[in-house]
Parts: sequence; C-alpha cells; structure tokens
Amino acid sequence: MSDAVVVGSIPIALAVLFAFLIALGVVRAAIAYAHRRGMFDQPGQRRSHKIPTPRGGGIGIVVATLVTLPVCLLQAGSPWSLHVVVTLWAATAMIALIGWWDDHSSLPVLPRFGVQILAVALFSVALMMDGPSWLWLPLWVLGGAWSVNLHNFMDGIDGLLAQQGMFVACGLAVIAWHAGQSTVIGAAFCVAAACLGFWWYNRSPARIFMGDVGSGAIGLLLFALTAMLWRLDEALVWPALILSSAFVTDASLTLLLRMTEGRRWYTAHREHLYQWIVRRGHTHAVSAAWYLGWNLLIAAPLAALALAKPGMGLLACIVTYGIAAAVWLAAKRRLIRRNRYKVRHVHT
Repeated sequence: MSDAVVVGSIPIALAVLFAFLIALGVVRAAIAYAHRRGMFDQPGQRRSHKIPTPRGGGIGIVVATLVTLPVCLLQAGSPWSLHVVVTLWAATAMIALIGWWDDHSSLPVLPRFGVQILAVALFSVALMMDGPSWLWLPLWVLGGAWSVNLHNFMDGIDGLLAQQGMFVACGLAVIAWHAGQSTVIGAAFCVAAACLGFWWYNRSPARIFMGDVGSGAIGLLLFALTAMLWRLDEALVWPALILSSAFVTDASLTLLLRMTEGRRWYTAHREHLYQWIVRRGHTHAVSAAWYLGWNLLIAAPLAALALAKPGMGLLACIVTYGIAAAVWLAAKRRLIRRNRYKVRHVHT
C-alpha cells in the first residue's frame, strides 16, 4: 500500500471514528433532553413496547453524519461536486428537522411528505446534473421518498433499524470498495458508525427510541448512497438493492396488503412481520435476529454474486426479492395462524 493511499485514508478513518463518538455522545444527551421535555412513546395497542420510553435519539445519527460526511465526500479527487455534497447535507437536514418537529409535536401527513419530496428532489436533481437521463428523475424521487417512509415504518422494535442501517451501510461500503470509490466507502462507514453509536443505547431493552428525526434521515442517507453508486455505475444498483431486501419487502408487502384489504394503511399498526414475531411472544432481540439472519445468509451472498457477475445483477435482484416475498408470506401466515399466547389480532 502506497504512502499516498495511507495518508489519504487517515481523514476518512478519523471521520468514521468521530461519527461513532459523536453519535454516542449526542444520543446520551438526547436521553436527558427527552426526560426533561417529556418526550416519551407510551405503550399502546398498536405498539410493541411495554414501558414509556424516550424518543428522538436519532438526532445523534443526524449530527454525526452531517459533521462527517462532507469530510469524506470532498476529499481530493472526489467525483462529487460541491453542489452534490451541499444538497445531500441540506436534504438530510430537512428530513431530520421535520422529523424532529414531529417528535416534539405530531404533524399532519401532508406537510411531512411535502418536505420529504422536496428534500429528495433537491438531491436527485443535483446528482443528475452531469449524470443519467432526466427521465430517471421521477423514479429517483419516488424511490427516495419511499425509502424515507419505509425506514420510518420499520422502526418499531428495539435495535432493528439501527442494525439494518449498519448492515446496509457496510454493504454499500464494500460495493464502493469494489468500484474503487474511497469517498463513498468513507461516507457509508460514517453512516454505519453513527448507527452503531445509536444502537448502543437502542439495543434491547432500549433506553431511547430513534424517533422520526433518525428513521427518516437513515432512509434518505441509504437512498443517497445507493443513488451515488448508481450514478457511478448502473450495474452497482442491483447489489445495493439486494442489501435492503428485508426492509423493502416487509414494508412494501405490508402496505400493499393493507391497501388491498381496505384498511387505514396510513395509520399506526402492528402488521409488519417483525411486529408479528413479537406479538407471538418472542423478544425484540429475537425478531431483530430474524432479519440479521436473512441479511447474512441470503442478502449478503446474493449481493456478492450480483457484484462479482454484473451481467447477473438484475436476475440476482429479482431472485432475492422473489425469495423474500415467499418467505414473508409463509412466515406471516404461520405467525397469524399460531395462537400460542392467544394474542388478539387487532385490525386497524
């Protein structure tokens, strides 16, 4: 390894370390802040926790990534122009601010969704200025908005979203390493490190919940890193999408099922697979382990295959989501049919 490579990696390594330490410190402060302000998620029929728990700890992830991402993405020789980095920073801040507001005082759906669309659109436009056809813009905006919301939907038990954020971000770093993009490697590892700092306080039993401030920001950041890899090489999008298969499948199929059944799909519920696992008497840690098992045993190998053989990327992605859908349907059916603890199924 050349001296230039070693010297160039030092700022990125320091940024990753600081991302972890900043998140760790800010989350600890957020616990005290939530207690002072009375920001607690109360137990309820449509929630999976049993005791009042502070929320808003995701602010640690936000602060950590806003501080460290520019250090990684603006390295000498970076393929990213200043306006791309600035719009990513601004989009993350916008998503976080509207989520932070909602964590303090519940907001209507439309203002939140409007800010999310605007933030995703700003970043997507900046990324596409010297990139692919503008015909892709609507897909990027819709995909980014769905990423923001699906990660919010999947933030319902201890440790799950932070665990997923670490896995996907580390996987994206590996994809970036394969593509020789050190800036994206550093940015992805900063996101993973920030998630780890939060996870320390959110692992079961959680001392604080992430809140909308963090879940939306993670959704935006993982979408942004995926889009940046796509911008560099379209073949990289398939392994990147495979990494997120567990969350995308659960959130998408749950939403689709609720819509087709005429349910109030936009309201809080406990119909996701991870919630059914808990409803059937398993701990939050066991439910999170199901998703970790999928990630390590199915998603990671298939993503590696798609990365090693770019010509098979699309097929590998289709196969992954097909298997995920089949597993989701089978597991959901089995969990609903079981009546081990006679938990009443509440339709919402």
